[in-house]
Amino acid sequence: MTISARERDQGVGGTRARASWLAWVVCAFTLSMLALVLVVILLGWSTPLPQGRTPWRDQAVSLVGIVGAPILGGLIASRRPRNPYGWVWLVFGLGLALQLLAESYAAYALVVDPGSLPAPRTISRVLGLGGPLALAFAPFLLLLFPTGYLPSRRWRPLAWAAATAGAALLTLNLFFASPDKVGGTVTAMTVAAASTIFVVLVLSALSLVVRYRRTGGVERQQLKWFALAAVVAASSLVGQLLGEALWNLLIAATNTALYVAVGVAILRHRLYDIDLIINRALVYGSLTAMLALVYVGGVVGLQAAFRTISGQESTLAVVASTLAIAALFVPLRRRVQGFVDRRFYRRKYDATKTLEAFGSRLREETDLEALIGDLVGIASRTVQPAHVSLWLRPDAEPEARSAPLEQSGHDK
Repeated sequence: MTISARERDQGVGGTRARASWLAWVVCAFTLSMLALVLVVILLGWSTPLPQGRTPWRDQAVSLVGIVGAPILGGLIASRRPRNPYGWVWLVFGLGLALQLLAESYAAYALVVDPGSLPAPRTISRVLGLGGPLALAFAPFLLLLFPTGYLPSRRWRPLAWAAATAGAALLTLNLFFASPDKVGGTVTAMTVAAASTIFVVLVLSALSLVVRYRRTGGVERQQLKWFALAAVVAASSLVGQLLGEALWNLLIAATNTALYVAVGVAILRHRLYDIDLIINRALVYGSLTAMLALVYVGGVVGLQAAFRTISGQESTLAVVASTLAIAALFVPLRRRVQGFVDRRFYRRKYDATKTLEAFGSRLREETDLEALIGDLVGIASRTVQPAHVSLWLRPDAEPEARSAPLEQSGHDK
């Protein structure tokens, strides 16, 4: 029995519809758990938690940082059901939501209102398996980006190591409440499994570098989006020096930036805007750092001068430093933009300078043949096509256009 093309298309469409439905069901289930976490946080907000438990404020910030994971997974899995990458994000987000629900459930049932919720220790332990589950899937967020496949067969042992270590860690947490504190073989196995996952995470990050060097076109643009999110994540570590609360906020913002970057890369929405974003990030990031140094240095230096002269500090130091950075902003931005273009976007910079020079010659050149040669040469150097030719439309009816001018002359 043969299957017609229409029946085959209907079968594929039905499979995709079921996959999309399943993706959104998992997403909705995860979001409902996060909504439940939010309710518990609001109910227990006024009750301080003892040391050793995560404060309600930090749990709320963690919720903000998690909520994008299931949404991202649902979008990718529903639109690219054959790409396992979206399903990995769904499971990862589900694991994080389960872990956060376990923490808030135990805090409320054991501290805020003891006895109000059933079996707090058992339920929180079962829900806490979401943590090892998310950790087990974390390496695949790097290994499978963006195609849903490994970079090559050579990376299969690393994938198997991640899967084996993740399964072992999940199993140990299933049978032991705190396998890292039991001692003996159990603790050794737990440490070995966790260490393996972290080593695989580092090597998985290197797989992105390998992909970038071997690929081009669309996939390279996708990797640029991920690299931008990685840079934002690395810069957020500075927030740890400014306090735990600010660091938690930066981590949540970083997670959101990661979700957006991955979503744009996989769904290819405004994919090629990444070059402009990176350019602006380099320019304004460097500019902000320079102006901050000028401001701090100006305030410190002028205050020291005022103390030496008058024996006291003055608000003029702050005013003068503010006026200085306001005056330096535009010229310094131009210099930084020029440096970034020359250093990182050399082809674009050279093409812009070439076009500017051609525009200057165009206003002075009267020889048509010379202009044609210059135009063809400019197109070859800037656009770099395989072949360049120039066609000029002939002036077919010069007499017809000159007749009105002649008539106008007779009228005068």
